Amino acid sequence: MQLKYSLKLCLLLCFMLCFLAACDLVPGISVGSTATAPSTSSTPDGSGTPQLNAWSKLATGVEIRYEHWKSQANNEDTVTIVRFDVRHIHLSVEYQPAEPLSMSEWKQKEPGAALIINGGYFDQGDNATGLVVSNGQASGTSYSGFGGMLSVDNQGHISLRSLIQHPYDPNEQLQQATQSSPMLVLAGKPTQFNANAASSRRSVVATDKQGHLLFIVSPEMAFSLGELQDLLVGSDLAIDTALNLDGGASTGLYVKMGKQDKTIDSFTNLPIVVVVRP
Repeated sequence: MQLKYSLKLCLLLCFMLCFLAACDLVPGISVGSTATAPSTSSTPDGSGTPQLNAWSKLATGVEIRYEHWKSQANNEDTVTIVRFDVRHIHLSVEYQPAEPLSMSEWKQKEPGAALIINGGYFDQGDNATGLVVSNGQASGTSYSGFGGMLSVDNQGHISLRSLIQHPYDPNEQLQQATQSSPMLVLAGKPTQFNANAASSRRSVVATDKQGHLLFIVSPEMAFSLGELQDLLVGSDLAIDTALNLDGGASTGLYVKMGKQDKTIDSFTNLPIVVVVRP
């Protein structure tokens, strides 16, 4: 009698395990801290889980790439890199200190944007600490003797420059501009600057040696500015010029093109953002 009962119990347990497995309710088996999990495919058009270290074309002149960066101090993060052919885009700087918005709110306000990223620094009153030019309207005072500037002139030419090498001239005919600091890379080489070694979220605008415009975001509190600089110079991105944007709580990114729809929300509201449209 006992043997018959045991056989029935075993059969019942086997049936229940098979049922749960078929319903995908049994978790992946783990050994130590490593668990097995279903893999997710990546596709060239940006859908699914992105493939690391490979450019995905989103549209003509627009590509996205994800890279896992690790510093010499073993700090690491997966960064998002968006690369534009400047011949195929329109860049604007939006500035509204009276009504700063989160990145999630900016993307609602700017329909049709391919990319939105936080701009330069601002004070506690949400006013830019440097010069801002938004749709031809200049606000604030230019940095002098430090920092850099992303700008668009009245001919539509996009420029990224050091304000030490090329100071701002009030007679310049700029339609768009945001200033920030420090310059991280000039002519492909690391710059000299004073900064603490604190790790933070990071946002960068850069140009490469082929003339592309790149926006790079590290969403975790992973890298100091020195570590970020080393990673930029040591990457295979052929960085020519790179400017640090306002990071930390201000770091935010929105990319919307094709099947790619990505938002890295800022932790604070942003009075200054850079908007790129195809």
